[in-house]
Amino acid sequence: MKNMKVVNTVADLNAALANTPKEGVGFVPTMGALHAGHRSLVERARKENNTVVVSVFVNPTQFNDKNDLKNYPRTPEADCAILEAAGADIVFMPTVEVIYPEPDTRQFDFGLVDKVMEGATRPGHFNGVAQVVSRLFDLVRPARAYFGEKDFQQIAVIKAMVEQLAIDVEIVECAIVRGEDGLALSSRNELLTPEHRKAAPHIYATISQCAEKMASMTPAELTAWVVATIDSNPLLKTIYFEAVDARTMQRVEKWSDSERIQGCCAVQAGNIRLIDNIKIK
Repeated sequence: MKNMKVVNTVADLNAALANTPKEGVGFVPTMGALHAGHRSLVERARKENNTVVVSVFVNPTQFNDKNDLKNYPRTPEADCAILEAAGADIVFMPTVEVIYPEPDTRQFDFGLVDKVMEGATRPGHFNGVAQVVSRLFDLVRPARAYFGEKDFQQIAVIKAMVEQLAIDVEIVECAIVRGEDGLALSSRNELLTPEHRKAAPHIYATISQCAEKMASMTPAELTAWVVATIDSNPLLKTIYFEAVDARTMQRVEKWSDSERIQGCCAVQAGNIRLIDNIKIK
């Protein structure tokens, strides 16, 4: 197997990509603290591209909570081992100064897509995501970029950004990878206390019943049922649950409002915020 290159600067990234035609480049942007969910994205990119680039960068502009940024897990050595095993060719691990040589003051407007759910409860979060992903697309110039559906709303925001900035890249959505107990894999799971880690699978156990409950409940009734069921565990507190149109992220009032409906939730488990989603229709 050819050796994986780890680069930290734009010049080294350019040198590593020098003789690589754009159409063969697949890209997986990550914030590190990698797990099997990330690995599945890299493996999918490996199957579909000649060259696989992975970025590992904890982006400060998408954190609206300074503590969350400070405590976000960082495991660069372990990340590199996972990426090498998954078949990455180039790992780009820049500093904040490399990504933002000067402050990024761009303000994006994605209409309503980024104003609800994660956008409403984490002000500025998606603007930061758009800043960093557009910057990374600019540096890596991939043909395809791979994102996990756990961050369902984020994919809608990135698609809107790609359209707005007319970036020539295909956004590839990849299914959520779950632990044996159903909990969606997330770097934040590492930060859960043992008690909260034990309680967390209750989130998926609840939302996985949504499609079947749809037959006997309106969207509003389903929302109330999900919140009450998750919150029946004293260690969990629902921040939101919404049944939304999968493209616009807007809440549906009735099941006939949209062809494709996703149930999206955020739940506080102690100090840690967990998100998950499920296809309802």
